[in-house]
Amino acid sequence: MPKASIKRLIECKKKNLIDLVLDIEKYPEFIPFCYNAKIYKNENKGDFKIIIADLSIGKGPFKDTYRSDVKFNKKDNSIYVKNIDGPLNHLTNIWNFKEINNMTEVTFDIDFEIKNKFLNTIMSASFQFGLEKIADSFQKRAEDLFKES
Repeated sequence: MPKASIKRLIECKKKNLIDLVLDIEKYPEFIPFCYNAKIYKNENKGDFKIIIADLSIGKGPFKDTYRSDVKFNKKDNSIYVKNIDGPLNHLTNIWNFKEINNMTEVTFDIDFEIKNKFLNTIMSASFQFGLEKIADSFQKRAEDLFKES
């Protein structure tokens, strides 16, 4: 199962970065290999925001859609994501946000396994590179939208 962790210091306020991560339907505009996103449920329940969403990802002939349960914990500024349907045996990712001098330190941990063993092997080989590209995309988007003048 591919696992990775990325930590970045991004030039934007914590609230803005959290809002960017939770704006899932905009992912196809800036995330590589994401070509569609749809939110089915978006509600507040006490200290949590709960989102059920589909992401369609892939490249060339390898395209698929998976459904995720996204929980934003407003008290500790974390987002927990797990798959609930699609081509994955397992997916969890956790986002943690910490504001430092008008910048935000974000930590992103991911652990997943694709049902198709062949594709899982291919993904494992290029996983860190792909994850870095996705992190770069979030950072560029946040800095383009929210950078202080």
